[in-house]
This record gives sequence, C-alpha cells and structure tokens, in this order.
Amino acid sequence: MILARTSNNAVILGGVMSALGVGGVAGSLLLSAWGGPKRKIKGVLYGLIISGITASLLGFGTDLLFWAPVGFFLMLLVPTINGSSQAIWQAKVAPDVQGRVFASRLLIAQISSPVSMLIAGPLADRVFEPAMLPNGSLAPVFSTFVGNGPGAGMALMFVISGILSAVVGLVGYSVRVVRNAEDILPDHDAKIAEPQQAVAES
Repeated sequence: MILARTSNNAVILGGVMSALGVGGVAGSLLLSAWGGPKRKIKGVLYGLIISGITASLLGFGTDLLFWAPVGFFLMLLVPTINGSSQAIWQAKVAPDVQGRVFASRLLIAQISSPVSMLIAGPLADRVFEPAMLPNGSLAPVFSTFVGNGPGAGMALMFVISGILSAVVGLVGYSVRVVRNAEDILPDHDAKIAEPQQAVAES
C-alpha cells in the first residue's frame, strides 16, 4: 500500500517499517516496566479495540508524517495485548499440560497469518484496487475517505480489517463469560491449593 501510494518510494516504506519496529521495542520495554493491566482480559480486549482503530487509520494516510506515528502507536500496543493474553493462559492452564495446550493454541493463532496472506493478495489485485480506481465501483462511496488510484484499494482494506478487529474486541467485551474469564476460570494454583487445604483442615 505504501509503495503504491508513494510511487514506489522505498525511503518512506523504510521509515514506516522502522517506526513499526521501534514501536514494538518501546511497547516491550513499557510492558516490562509496567507489568500490564491488573485485569489482563482488559489488556486483551481494550488492546484489540484500540489497535483495530489505529490499524484502520493507516488507510487514511498518504505520507511518512502520518504513517510513522500511527504505525509506532499500533506496535506499541501489541506487546500488552500478547503479554496479557499469555499471562491469562499461563495462570489458567496447569503447567503439566501447558506445552500441549500452548502448541495447539499457537498453531490455531499462526495459521491465520498465511491464510490471510493468501486471501489479501487476490482481494487487493482483483477486487479492491480495481474498485478504487477513479472509475471503479467503490470509488464514489469511499474515495472521500481514502482517495482513489493506486493503493487506495489496499488502504480501504486496512480500514475495513481494522474496524473488524475493533468489533471483535467490542463483541468480546460484551460477552460476560469472555469479559469475566479471569474470575470464572480458577488459576491452576488455586486448584492445587483447594485439596491441600481440605486435607490440612481434616
């Protein structure tokens, strides 16, 4: 998208990618110093909502001065989202099965990456990019927001995917069993402590 919208300007692309990398490092350092939110589920769900909105903003940009700070902030959030999620899983899953559970979880999570790449390329080349050309079918509706011409179709994809990500976070927060998962599911330490306490009391 960046190359298409900047006439293949590799310097701008490199600047944005650098901002993304610095944001990720800064987010990791921030999480290490802060420790994340007390309720980890808020780190996951609020993070999804805010990062989704932030990712959608990338579609509205046309230059380095816009993309770089937005990309930095987007990646700044990622360690908190991932760290909060990992903390919940480690607290709730017993250590003796964490290897199997985490391997299955990682497979499910990471399989979405190649699938999304397989889908995104044809969608961009055959659907969104042609539709966002000056005379394209979607240009009259969305060109006001993301412009038209090369890269506009991919920009619209960023906007849509970011909004969908935010919706996932909002839906998750609206579902009680997801929102209160930390309270509903006991920590594995608590499961071990209960029978030990019962034996001690008897």
